[in-house]
Amino acid sequence: MGSSRLKRVEESATIKVANMATKLRQQGVDVVSFSLGEPDFDTPEHICEAACQAMYRGETHYTPPAGIPELREAIAEKLRTENKLDVKGSDVLVTPGAKQAIFEVMLTVLDDGDEAILFDPAWVSYDSAVKFAGANPVWVPTDANDRFKPQDLEEYITDKTRLIVVNSPGNPTGAVYDRQTLKNIADLAIDHDLLVLSDEIYEKIIYDKEHLSIGSMEGMHDRTITVNGFSKAYAMTGWRLGYVCARPDIFEGMLKIQSHSVSNTTTFVQHGGVAALKGPQEPLAEMVNKFKARRNLLIEELYGMGIKCQMPDGAFYAFADVSEFGDGDKVAEKLLMDAHVAVTAGSAFGESGRNFIRMSYATSQDRIKEGIARIEDALI
Repeated sequence: MGSSRLKRVEESATIKVANMATKLRQQGVDVVSFSLGEPDFDTPEHICEAACQAMYRGETHYTPPAGIPELREAIAEKLRTENKLDVKGSDVLVTPGAKQAIFEVMLTVLDDGDEAILFDPAWVSYDSAVKFAGANPVWVPTDANDRFKPQDLEEYITDKTRLIVVNSPGNPTGAVYDRQTLKNIADLAIDHDLLVLSDEIYEKIIYDKEHLSIGSMEGMHDRTITVNGFSKAYAMTGWRLGYVCARPDIFEGMLKIQSHSVSNTTTFVQHGGVAALKGPQEPLAEMVNKFKARRNLLIEELYGMGIKCQMPDGAFYAFADVSEFGDGDKVAEKLLMDAHVAVTAGSAFGESGRNFIRMSYATSQDRIKEGIARIEDALI
């Protein structure tokens, strides 16, 4: 049973690995997990307090579908000052997670038979969201030796192309696109009259690089749909709080979908979002510093084993080439079953990831060292 549309979509590989690891833990096995993309830090206290106080004063009823005015204005101010986007509060839609925003974008701008360009490898849910909308994903190869930049993008654009998906800093690679790379994408979008979905969920988790929003580039304001959220930057994954800004016709389409599906984002959670943006940012800086130290440790240890891996410039993932030991699927299975280390096979993120594994370093340095020791015992 099930619709034909649903049959086009595969199970989330990242969730699948996490579930397998959970089963082993339930059997009493100590599993070192490098699988899920979730900060292992608690949400900062002032954000929790703001949400609690909102509940206690009765902020437990419906809000306008697009979100509370205070949060929409705070997000718009952030986008204007930090991202150089010409955005008003009325351009911002608050969603229950950035993933919900991405699905709403796809359903709004894609028709049956349209094509959406993804850079291979790409986060697993882009492909699914495109297919749910009835459209077809078109995978553009990237160069693993050149910061996973897209190669020969124009060759993959057809008269059916409607959308290019950009994710920088990126999952699963940790790649951060420089200005020239983004300008090349922007120029092609303008030349071919295409939309760009810019997923900037990892923008705050960046190391020694500058985050650039493609929507701030000349000619890109009306054709860029910018998605972001609070999950990664503020360790708020379970809160389900994201947002999206777009030109009026696209905004209205997404708002229609939200009104008829989830109604609105959880009310008191939105007040936590206001506190996140307007409150102290020191917890974020401390978290990023710890991620950077973990990144450096993990990459150094991988190289020590002879495993090739580009130094990630953002997010908290290492995309490691394990071709010397087999393809990514076999290596991931071996590590889980023999070493009790959970990683995600690179093939989950696209064909070009077949010889890779994704390792999330959102775990302590002690656990990273333990995991690396187990991997070395299993592979070397």
